[in-house]
Amino acid sequence: MMTLSDTWLDLFGLAGLLNPISLAIGAYLGWKADQAAKIAIAGFAGAILSLIFEAGWGLLGLPALFPHDAGALATIPFRFVGASAVAIAAYVIARRRRT
Repeated sequence: MMTLSDTWLDLFGLAGLLNPISLAIGAYLGWKADQAAKIAIAGFAGAILSLIFEAGWGLLGLPALFPHDAGALATIPFRFVGASAVAIAAYVIARRRRT
């Protein structure tokens, strides 16, 4: 039987795909997007800004919000996918509300 390692669980959990900071940024930018092409920008911004926030938090000496053993480069694609998915949902909902 194959089991997932702690790193994979982190990447699919709060440190990666379900990171609340990247999801919030993706949702906000998806809601404000006026073109569908801006969804990719919202996803990328969500991934990068959440990493910058996490690094700044750590530099202040505060305890990690979501302790994980995955590196920053490993979390970027997962945060990108999560933020993009939420941005798509927010974009569709906002677009329907505007019409």
